[in-house]
Amino acid sequence: MPVFNEAAVVGSVIEGLLPDFPHIVCVDDGSTDGSQSIARAAGAVVVQHPVNLGQGAALQTGIEFALTDPDLDCVVTFDADGQHRVQDAKAMTARIRSGEAEVVLGSRFLDARTQLSPAKRLVLRTAALQFRVSTGLNLSDAHNGLRAFSPDAAAKIHLTQNRMAHASELIHQIAEFKPKWVEHPVEIIYTDYSRSKGQSLLNSVNIVADLFLR
Repeated sequence: MPVFNEAAVVGSVIEGLLPDFPHIVCVDDGSTDGSQSIARAAGAVVVQHPVNLGQGAALQTGIEFALTDPDLDCVVTFDADGQHRVQDAKAMTARIRSGEAEVVLGSRFLDARTQLSPAKRLVLRTAALQFRVSTGLNLSDAHNGLRAFSPDAAAKIHLTQNRMAHASELIHQIAEFKPKWVEHPVEIIYTDYSRSKGQSLLNSVNIVADLFLR
């Protein structure tokens, strides 16, 4: 779980996960609001970046830390802002543990409950289409932070893009090492808080601009 100044919600997000996911690693990415202490008090292991590097860097640190656990059977990336559902993460983990897939990618477009504005829906669909052309992966949602990986698949991920471009880089790396992958329907819960943390239409436009500039 990448964390940057999420003191308002990170404790409750962790508490909601713990009954089903007892091993939570929060990578604090240079927070200045006490997120680190709140995450520890809630029951997570906290790994800290001394300065803010970006979500991509936090995810890579978290994956590398998780891979040091000899009993690891699945890695899940889960946002700290409360927009993901625990039951979706559980279902995705089950598909990894059953051997059905090595990579499970959440898709808000396979779940009709997620409410998107027409403009944002168009931007995200455009991003997915670009990925189909550039990677051959038939994705419906290319920029969803809820993902699950087998340990072998996670070990092949080496993110070098620290900020928003990491999402594009991740999909390209998956296309290169060709794991068994599936998409899984997930509901994204958009709140005023999550939108204020970067879930805006402008952020989606920036993602598409980054894709085409790459």
